[in-house]
Amino acid sequence: MRVLHSNIIRDTVARLCARAHFNLRPDILALLKAAYKKEKKRQPRDILSAIIENAAVARSRHLAICQDTGMPTVFLEAGQELGFIGDVNKAVQRGVEVGYQRAYLRNSVVPDPLSRGRPRYSPAIIHTEIKPGKQLRITVLPKGFGCENKTRLMMFNPTASVEEIKRFIVKTVEQAGPDACPPYIVGVGIGGTADYACLLAKKALLKNFLRPNKKVRLEQELLKEINRLNIGPMGLGGLATALAVSILKFPTHIAGLPVCVNISCHALRSATARV
Repeated sequence: MRVLHSNIIRDTVARLCARAHFNLRPDILALLKAAYKKEKKRQPRDILSAIIENAAVARSRHLAICQDTGMPTVFLEAGQELGFIGDVNKAVQRGVEVGYQRAYLRNSVVPDPLSRGRPRYSPAIIHTEIKPGKQLRITVLPKGFGCENKTRLMMFNPTASVEEIKRFIVKTVEQAGPDACPPYIVGVGIGGTADYACLLAKKALLKNFLRPNKKVRLEQELLKEINRLNIGPMGLGGLATALAVSILKFPTHIAGLPVCVNISCHALRSATARV
């Protein structure tokens, strides 16, 4: 049995908050550069160039890639042979608070969803999963709400065809239009329950897109259809309405077929560490 002190979790989360905001993921940057090389029209090329330059400035000057510093979601994958000293959840929350303060990141979370109030802190959404081993894998995903607001859930009948599901996904992106800062990365969760389909859709955004799964033909079909929408970077047309589509599936009940779409803007920010 390995024992891990919660202070290590706190400090790791704090570092990951800064890293996620300052350093655009290499796979997302590679997708943006590929889209730039492929694009022929001047306006979308200029926008893609500005997005790529913005990422470089953020990295070199330790500045947030986007002014919307998001609502941080923290994924914990804990080994079942790992013990903890201290309160893990409190350590994560404290790590987010420290990380946002040290990196001068905007507080974007109001204390009450109805009465709202002044944003004073950035509490995290925490998802914990138990896995074999003795390590703790921590991922911080700060999700901006320009794109989070475009999330859609559909509870299909179990008789729904793949074509119906595809139309729902493409329509969701079409309805988002330019509002969620394209080019997009589209996460899709299929199966489970309503809540779990939404979690799958968000976890789908954590995929390493430098290692595309060529076996998932549906992802490629959807990407082609979405890019035919001609929304393009920042809604001004072009080939890249989306950079990638990622699908995660899970078994579901015989009477249902939940499908959730979680869109990310071009600034898909996440950072991961093992402790």
